[in-house]
Amino acid sequence: MDKQAGIDIGGISFNWDLEKGEFLFEQQDAVLFWVSSAMKSFFDTIEEVSGVEASNLVFEATGFRQGIVVGEYFQNMKNVSVTEAVGLITNTYSSAGWGLAKVENLNIEEKTFTAKFKNSWEYKINKAQEKSVGGKYMPAHYAGIFSGLLNENMWYEVVKDQIQGHEFTEVKYFPSTITVNHNIGQLARKTEMDEILHLEAVVEDKVRDLTELVQELSSPIIPVLDGIVVVPLIGKYDEDRSEALLEKTLTNLPSHKAKYVVLDLTGLNENISQHTASFIEKIGSASTLIGVTTILVGISPQLSIIITQSNVQLSNFDCFQTLQHGIHYALAQMGRRII
Repeated sequence: MDKQAGIDIGGISFNWDLEKGEFLFEQQDAVLFWVSSAMKSFFDTIEEVSGVEASNLVFEATGFRQGIVVGEYFQNMKNVSVTEAVGLITNTYSSAGWGLAKVENLNIEEKTFTAKFKNSWEYKINKAQEKSVGGKYMPAHYAGIFSGLLNENMWYEVVKDQIQGHEFTEVKYFPSTITVNHNIGQLARKTEMDEILHLEAVVEDKVRDLTELVQELSSPIIPVLDGIVVVPLIGKYDEDRSEALLEKTLTNLPSHKAKYVVLDLTGLNENISQHTASFIEKIGSASTLIGVTTILVGISPQLSIIITQSNVQLSNFDCFQTLQHGIHYALAQMGRRII
């Protein structure tokens, strides 16, 4: 068995050196892989690790940048026109197992052309993956080749896709400001924005949970004795918190079979607002409408002055200095007392 061998096909040279473990394609180191098994596994792994969106960008960016190298190589060849270079490129790629490629309608002045690909290795991989949309490596690769060949940043638009049942994949190419760096930046910003939105949603959920917990802890409804419920008001009440407590109180009073609700104002912020003072009157009046008598307790001298200055009328409610006094009064009204 020969340790060294070489062959020339269509003007393209292939050489093997088994002692060195080398395979040369046009005198350059090359490797061979089974497309629908080994290469498919390679692509599958990248997608599994990176996700489909990121892996598509990886293949697109890699294809484009490798194409730049090829385009610049052929551009630097002496006495070879762009048209001749195109023929050499497609012939070289065909001999290397990249499938059939044709470049049509090449306009060197406007730097536009159409490429048709058939049975490329990427198509074979995508078919083995049972994909419905072709990959971006091949289209981007030729955009890179002609960017290097024409000294113009080129981009592409896929018109037909072989993976979707067409005879070939047809791609239009044109000068563009779109670059792989731009696309990478866009994906990075999208990923960052998705993460920010996710974190905002998590924070919003936590804030909502904490708000509900604070409302439960700061405005409890306490059934102290049969027919008597105590509602301590703590801190400062804005519109949302006031409405939540009003709804909670009116909803729960009937279930406790309450006849008296004692509003304990001891824990109210002394910087009471007009809104809070109005809220006290509102919750008392609303309780009366469902047959529950309201008693106010814990009104300090400072708080009484503030309430008076707010022009809110609380004279319709019985008021006591301490919670104990209010509970004893409610019991007495029901003909009961604590022994």
